[in-house]
Amino acid sequence: MGKVTGFLEIDRQVPKYQPASDRIRHFREFTLPMSDREVEKQAARCMDCGVPYCHGPTGCPVHNQIPDWNDLVYGGDWEGAIRNLHSTNNFPEWTGRICPAPCEEACTLNLEDMPVAIKTVEQAIADKAYLMGLIRPQPAEVKTGKSVAVIGSGPAGLAAAQQLARAGHDVHVFERESKPGGLLRFGIPDFKMEKSTIDRRVEQMQGEGVIFHCSVNVGVDKTVDALIEEHDAVLYCGGSENPRPAGIPGTELAGVHDAMPYLVQQNKRVGGEDIRSTAWASEPIVAGGKHVVVVGGGDTASDCVGTAFRQGAVRVTQLDIRPMPPEREDKLAVWPYWATKMRVSSSQAEGAQREFQVATLEFVGEDGHLIGVKCCEVDDRRKPIAGTEFLIRADLAFVAIGFAGPITSEGVLSDLGERLTLSQDSRRSVNVVANDRNYRTNINKLYAAGDVRRGQSLVVWAIREGRQAAHSIDVDLMGASVLPR
Repeated sequence: MGKVTGFLEIDRQVPKYQPASDRIRHFREFTLPMSDREVEKQAARCMDCGVPYCHGPTGCPVHNQIPDWNDLVYGGDWEGAIRNLHSTNNFPEWTGRICPAPCEEACTLNLEDMPVAIKTVEQAIADKAYLMGLIRPQPAEVKTGKSVAVIGSGPAGLAAAQQLARAGHDVHVFERESKPGGLLRFGIPDFKMEKSTIDRRVEQMQGEGVIFHCSVNVGVDKTVDALIEEHDAVLYCGGSENPRPAGIPGTELAGVHDAMPYLVQQNKRVGGEDIRSTAWASEPIVAGGKHVVVVGGGDTASDCVGTAFRQGAVRVTQLDIRPMPPEREDKLAVWPYWATKMRVSSSQAEGAQREFQVATLEFVGEDGHLIGVKCCEVDDRRKPIAGTEFLIRADLAFVAIGFAGPITSEGVLSDLGERLTLSQDSRRSVNVVANDRNYRTNINKLYAAGDVRRGQSLVVWAIREGRQAAHSIDVDLMGASVLPR
């Protein structure tokens, strides 16, 4: 490493945020960028650790060569850094913004000190590369004459499409919504990732020959069989977007909603679009002037919290059935794995009231409208504790307890029916059966990758699966592949 003693001399620094009182007034990104020099100093903290767990099995799923590009950034070689980063990750500006950074948990420095600010450096590399004009279309020099259809334009579908186009195939991406991006565009709030970051990548891919067919709901507007007939291979990257059933009495009340329709609507508003959607309820949902309760403790729940504050909610309460985690983890016990510890998202820091080890018993209504949420405390086995019931005032409630697989009522799964082999886990989540070696389904020429295959996961896992599926399709079409596995 260029700065062998950097981790001893330089303290960890990450970007600061606009004050909560300012940032809740808009839906733009609110992170204050660090200077190039500050980022270079953070890259210098990367140790000569021998075994870089940050990009091993416990760290980065796409196997980013983190020590290498940290060293390049420290030396001021931003062009070399983006070249190295792109060799493993098509979209580092997305992962640098919204990935929870398991690489930092696995950082060797995290054992004794604060980890290297890997996520910060990654985003800085991508953003700097755009400013320098280094991210341009890379069309294939030779075309193969083969055609591949990709169903879904989330991170898995886009990663696969870009890789396949660069291998020389004609690539057609089919997206049911009006613009590409999937839940990356319509599920992630703009205050976490502005959608211009997607638009500029789509532009790059169009320059590489990728053709996007938006507002085409495969399985409804066009059958899967027609795609299989028209193309040499079809890759299904439909995501996991079917809300997990809450099983809570009162979900039928006006004012009780699944999280995703709410987030999709607001993203469409910010984008200047009609809030109506192919897959989600179109009844307007707005939190302004209301007491809001969010059921769930994950990222989607946190996104609802931040969105509600920006819409002018009077009060936001977040309910988590899990116990309050410790302030700090026992690093010797958990490193290099993801640690359970107290984490406060930027949205939660904007004023959310968090309740831990609490179960939601019932949504309480009056004249068909929500007026409160009945809760109780639970023990370590999540069993209700008698006599601990309480009521939280609520005009609006969101259920954000995860996803149970792809939508089955229409689209690809409805179109294929029993012909496509599916699996179901203990929580009744449905996934398409395709292994992670070749990503083939049981239907000839049809492949599957991303959350539709593995279940709800991280954007970085979706990118990895899209890249690997592209490699497998290329091998099947050409007999060999120049694409990385």
